[in-house]
Amino acid sequence: METQIQNIRDALSRNVIRPSNEHSSLGLGLRSIVFLLPMLVLGFILYTMATPKNTPTVIGIGVVAAIVWGLLSSGIRVAAQWERGVILRLGKFQLVRGPGLMYVIPVIEYVRFIDTRTLVYNIPHQKVITRDNVPAQIDGALFFMVTDPEKAVTRIQDFHFAMSQYSQAAMRDVVGGMTLDEVLSEREKIQNKIGEHVEERVRDWGLHVDSIRLQDIELPEDLKRVMSRQASAEREKRATITKAEGDKLAADNLSQAAFIMAKNPMAMQLRTLQTIDSLGASPSNTVILFPAELTQLGKLAEQAGLTHK
Repeated sequence: METQIQNIRDALSRNVIRPSNEHSSLGLGLRSIVFLLPMLVLGFILYTMATPKNTPTVIGIGVVAAIVWGLLSSGIRVAAQWERGVILRLGKFQLVRGPGLMYVIPVIEYVRFIDTRTLVYNIPHQKVITRDNVPAQIDGALFFMVTDPEKAVTRIQDFHFAMSQYSQAAMRDVVGGMTLDEVLSEREKIQNKIGEHVEERVRDWGLHVDSIRLQDIELPEDLKRVMSRQASAEREKRATITKAEGDKLAADNLSQAAFIMAKNPMAMQLRTLQTIDSLGASPSNTVILFPAELTQLGKLAEQAGLTHK
């Protein structure tokens, strides 16, 4: 089942990355008009000139004229604003034309239209083994454009397919040289390195890589569970440390408060009154008060030896 799904994804990616021949529809209507209008006029003239004696000759002239005119009008081409036409004359590169109207000499010249807009290729899921032997599946998107139509036609057989294959190989090479932690935490670095690898090679093909974006990183289920437990343990560790730091800070504050109250008896009495006030808020509590001076008298008597231990 997984193999079938992967084959479907690969097929979809191959269909997505190949641009349609939109230039065909742009020039087809103009060629039709240029061919039909003169043929209708010529047919009407030949029809008026036809007699029972010269009818076969008139028909022959009309057929020959239609063939010749159709051959001549077939050289009309129209390139869209984002297209450039690479002209080959007798198999040799001649020049780059477009956008707009152009004429290609039938039989002698051949034109191939190149889309110069930013193209988007889908990089299907790639199975990669990281440097620490962890299997992963990564997919992404490649953004690039054609900067030199001549090189894109004459130096590479099919730059669409070549770009797709080279970007996949570069992704496997870069990710394979990094650990799993680096792959998960340094996505921007991975994207830049893959872009540099691809740009260095495809520059000779007249192409420019705009950017590469990683979309999804899939890990084995058992590894996901281990990472989840590790994250949970890390959060518990931080919570324990935070609580310990809070207890330490509270103890330091209580120690400082006790030192201040020992120097100032009035502060101690105010603290005692606050505690009594908070205890008396509930009717179920019974509070017994006695003068604080008794405590002081007891200490003085103990110091004078008047009490027995």
